[in-house]
Amino acid sequence: MKNYLSIILLILVSIPVQSNEFTEMLELAEQGDALAQNTLATMYVNGEGITENDVEAVKWYVKSADQGYARAQNNLGMMHDYGKGVPENDTEAVKWYRKSADQGYARAQFNLGNLYGNGKGVRKSHRTAAMWMEKSAKQGHIDAQNQLGVMYHQGMFYIKSANTAVTWFKKAAEQGHADAQVWLGNIYYSGEGVQKDVIQAASWYRKAAGQGNAVAQWVLGAMYESGTGVPENDIEGVKWTRKSADQGYAKAQDTLAMMYYLGTGVPQDNVKSYTWWSIAQINGYGKPKAYVRKLRKTMTSDQIAKAEKLAAKCYESDYKNCD
Repeated sequence: MKNYLSIILLILVSIPVQSNEFTEMLELAEQGDALAQNTLATMYVNGEGITENDVEAVKWYVKSADQGYARAQNNLGMMHDYGKGVPENDTEAVKWYRKSADQGYARAQFNLGNLYGNGKGVRKSHRTAAMWMEKSAKQGHIDAQNQLGVMYHQGMFYIKSANTAVTWFKKAAEQGHADAQVWLGNIYYSGEGVQKDVIQAASWYRKAAGQGNAVAQWVLGAMYESGTGVPENDIEGVKWTRKSADQGYAKAQDTLAMMYYLGTGVPQDNVKSYTWWSIAQINGYGKPKAYVRKLRKTMTSDQIAKAEKLAAKCYESDYKNCD
């Protein structure tokens, strides 16, 4: 009796659980509705209302894409691009991205631009990459705007223009793109192509830091420590540096170690200083600095062992147990 019950339970577990929404979408998709077919495929990708199944997703994306539905064509390109449900195939990715991009779908234009920029499935061409990025960016695609800013800033297609870079970075940054906000912070801090403005720089770093960008958090912490663009405030400096360090950013971890060594914004603590320096070292941050060599000379072997143990616990807990 127990064996029969086990078999029944096994059968029940193996039956995919389907939501009402999935069932309704499946009916529409089977009737040939391209929008429903694309939506159904996405439900398979995300495991929404049905067991996740990339192979089934590709099947339905193909049906929708073959009807000319631009979003499905882009999604099918992504499946080939990342090897989900099908073997990775850059040529197929380009084919489907192009079909979608030619219909004006902004995300596909961005994806196609990336492939041209990286020479995947096509001959590498920064000019062609920029052309597709600009088409996408002009439709408000936030990642394309940021990438176009990078291309103009670094002169990737033979024309380096700080002013144009700032224009595109601002469009992305004003939509909340954290990387674009960091770029603007860097540009205003250095005065490259714009009038130097550390207050403006701090403002953009703060926006990115508030979104969890580790680099921005570290820089903002340093600005508070030095009083650059913001009122000097060591406690705020420590706060933002710690947020960055807790994300694994080695430069922030090294800075935090120095803060504990000097007692800047925190009580002076050699053990915590050595702990954060050890973590920065685990993350590959350079050779021991002069202050580390001095620090070692002031610590007992027990203190060093305690710091190294805490560093290991902190690192292994993904920075959740560091105190």
